[in-house]
Amino acid sequence: MDRTAALASLAQLILLAACSGPGRIQVGSKNFTEQVILGELVAQRLERSGLAVQRRLNLGGTLLAHQALAGGQIDVYPEYTGTAALVILKQPVSADPAAVYRTVRSAYAEKFQLELLPPLGFDNTFAMVVRGTETVNTLSEAAQAKPWRLGAGYEFASREDGLAALHRVYALRWAGTPATMDLGLLYRALRARQVDMIAANATDGELARGDLKHLADDRGAFPPYQACLVVRKRILEEPAVRSALLSLSGKINDAEMRRLNYEVDVEKRPVPEVVAAFLQRLDKLKRE
Repeated sequence: MDRTAALASLAQLILLAACSGPGRIQVGSKNFTEQVILGELVAQRLERSGLAVQRRLNLGGTLLAHQALAGGQIDVYPEYTGTAALVILKQPVSADPAAVYRTVRSAYAEKFQLELLPPLGFDNTFAMVVRGTETVNTLSEAAQAKPWRLGAGYEFASREDGLAALHRVYALRWAGTPATMDLGLLYRALRARQVDMIAANATDGELARGDLKHLADDRGAFPPYQACLVVRKRILEEPAVRSALLSLSGKINDAEMRRLNYEVDVEKRPVPEVVAAFLQRLDKLKRE
């Protein structure tokens, strides 16, 4: 074994050892704002139930997070049904959210011995966004309107479930070649009138500002991306763990997730503070 491989193996062993503390639930997340918020939400909910938690948030992309879970380095992390189907299972995705959830849940149980809990309540699918002053409200209406100057991230422009799906279902007319740019520049370009439409995500915090419009995908071009918790079955044998995690199912709608992202990304509030306030609101509603 060469030096690089030996160091990599040693690092892996150290990580596994760190994850093996008795009674500590390893909570992971991917490396973007929404995922870190959801990971912190899981951690705080478990802690409020008297359970010991170790945070392993901001791990990386989908494959890394999935490998960490399947390999036992973490016990739970948030995933999206469409991503699980396309990226992990390499399966085509239907437009029916319930069907996609059932497919992913069954395959994860069979292939990985992981349990996909019921959806958290929001769908972070692709969102075609225009300025609020535009008169169209759906993508069908947009297809009958003017040619659009489109701004999109590199991933959306190249993915089969992104620009290709949009064009296949709606055949929108473009004013020139769509401009590809970093995701962080999309909203700035739209507000500066450098583009007329952007390919964003349905729960982006920027959409909570109220000056923009998310066009309805009325013909179902984009697959569902319902957020769910994926959990190692072993930890769900503890009733307190299962109860705590299930208590989050159905509790976050699209608008609420946008607001949480807005508070972190735009208002620059710390994630733990934002999550604690949200859980306080949930608990208050439960008591009322």
